[in-house]
Amino acid sequence: MRRGDGGHTGRVETLDETPPRTPAPVRRRRLPRWTLTVPAVLLTLVLLWALAGRFSLLPGVGDLFGEETHDRSGPALLKSIQDMSRYEGAAGNFQVVVDLEKDAKFLPDAIRGTRTLYVGAGTVSAYVDLGRTGPGSVTVDEARTAVTVRLPHARLGAPALDPERSYAVSKQRGLLDRLGDLFSDNPASERAVHQLASQRIGEAAKDSGLTARAEKNTATMLEGLLRSLGFRSVDVVYA
Repeated sequence: MRRGDGGHTGRVETLDETPPRTPAPVRRRRLPRWTLTVPAVLLTLVLLWALAGRFSLLPGVGDLFGEETHDRSGPALLKSIQDMSRYEGAAGNFQVVVDLEKDAKFLPDAIRGTRTLYVGAGTVSAYVDLGRTGPGSVTVDEARTAVTVRLPHARLGAPALDPERSYAVSKQRGLLDRLGDLFSDNPASERAVHQLASQRIGEAAKDSGLTARAEKNTATMLEGLLRSLGFRSVDVVYA
């Protein structure tokens, strides 16, 4: 309070002019160092462990994560027995390279489609069915020194693929096919390649001369057998 010139007294109010407080800076919470160090150390140990097993630096390490094969197959069941009366006079070994490609309409191969390169190896036999001969198939002269044998022409057997010599070289699949294989397996895709390989081998056997070779070898076998029984003249005829 102060006195004025006219003797009046007045009040003088003072304003508190305290400057406003600035908010404290927000401190970001830092992750502990061990959250970065521990994964890096574990990754390094795994890599070192894998390299040691790969290059045999530590004995026994490679077998720790090795694959094991367990045969849980059941016993084989005999379903039928078939009597055979054929003579296999020749057999051919064949090999074919199958390039099977399946595409989808309006989609590129990278999205949908498969291409399999497969090497198929198998055998085809040629035989003479002796069970088709009858009473009139063998003719002997009165002196019992000459004999004529009439046989059916040789036939080709079914192609038999050899799993030990057949293998898949490569198999390319589209994105959708790869995703589908994650949820289910498709044995039909492998079956199609095997069937095509068997078909190609069977077609090649028809032009290989196996049946002629089988007929010649069968005639040679019968001539030797009948001559050992005392026949001087042996004639094998195919009809």
